[in-house]
Amino acid sequence: MLTIYHNGECSKCRGALEILQEQNIPHEVRWYLAEPLSKDELTALLKKLGIPPSGLVRKSEPLYTEQYEGKNISEEEWLKILAENPILVQRPIVEKGDKAIIARPPEKVLAFLDI
Repeated sequence: MLTIYHNGECSKCRGALEILQEQNIPHEVRWYLAEPLSKDELTALLKKLGIPPSGLVRKSEPLYTEQYEGKNISEEEWLKILAENPILVQRPIVEKGDKAIIARPPEKVLAFLDI
């Protein structure tokens, strides 16, 4: 099953979701702001993405610039911060099997699914 980690207020998320719907690709939507990922879920997702926790941080988010920018934060600390502050997670993320991508721009989902 394909899962999209989705924020309905994000235009890139909406774009990726529209592509999945237009292509009639069965998918599950994870509203990660309403249902935040646990540290274990984040760890598994990061492994599929092939990036460290710091690579998943949305640096354009006001919370990042106000509280974390320029600070020396370990990867383990970033994992905890992301679990506690899902707004800082890059989006949209599309996951299928043992692989995942950050679908920015949303059209990356087509290459990911080999469409």
